[in-house]
Amino acid sequence: MSWKTTDIPDLTGKRAVVTGVTGGLGLHTAIELARHGAYLAVTARNPQKAEEAVARIQGDVPGATVDVVALDLADLADVKRAADEIAAYGKVDILVNNAGIMFPPKPSTTVDGYELQMGTNHLGHFALTAHLWPLLVTSHARIVSVSSNMHKATSGIDLRTFTTPEGSPRRYKRTQAYAESKVANLLFANELDRRVKAAGIDVVSVSAHPGYASTNITKTGPSVGGNSLQATGMHQVSKVIAQSAAAGAWPLLMAATDPSLKGGEYVGPGGPGQWRGRPKLVGMSRTARDTHLANALWAASESAAGVEFTV
Repeated sequence: MSWKTTDIPDLTGKRAVVTGVTGGLGLHTAIELARHGAYLAVTARNPQKAEEAVARIQGDVPGATVDVVALDLADLADVKRAADEIAAYGKVDILVNNAGIMFPPKPSTTVDGYELQMGTNHLGHFALTAHLWPLLVTSHARIVSVSSNMHKATSGIDLRTFTTPEGSPRRYKRTQAYAESKVANLLFANELDRRVKAAGIDVVSVSAHPGYASTNITKTGPSVGGNSLQATGMHQVSKVIAQSAAAGAWPLLMAATDPSLKGGEYVGPGGPGQWRGRPKLVGMSRTARDTHLANALWAASESAAGVEFTV
């Protein structure tokens, strides 16, 4: 039988943290978690959009408890501040590392000087998880890393990306940078799973991807630097041929809630090419399963984020 949102168990009393809820996957993931009883802490950079997201969640799920935590994943100091705010809740049962940026047309960097896509999609979430780690352990949490089918478009990661101010000397290619950030999500999820199992820690690390879903990521990333015409065109095409954001959230929700998942699994759409359809366990590239690269990425991420992440 195919997985449906009705398969989500009762989450009453659970605290779920979802990054990036001002639209798309994060919003629909938050709505379904709230619908099944979870208390929400949602993150966003834009306060006005955060208020609109809360209104949408509570409109769909009257009585839902939704707290907003301001978070800019492209600013490591702000990641630490947000993690301290989240830690005040006393527990986090589900952490969905969802927020991201895709295809800035020109080279762009985070506040700390790292390439924007890697710095936001991977390094910011790595740092957030590291800062929350003691709480995640005591909460016996489930951590979901959101990747992309595009992770298959790269056969490695240039770890020089994690140096500053030097960075990688390669010519910037937005699709390559995005693909590397997405394979980094999987390498991190898999390495975290290996480490928690080796340490005998009751934390579950899984990953998911939405297939081709119509979300604002096709507009916000390409519009960085003012390239709004290209961003509008890409977004309109996606709206026509992609599945809905609600359907794109299904793999994330299955990864976040299916009790049969014990760590290390990857969930994606079950249709042809994993573009759309009901979620199921899917495969990932050989690069994403490279344990040596995963270890090297972990060390590089600790150094870049300035945080020791000991499992």
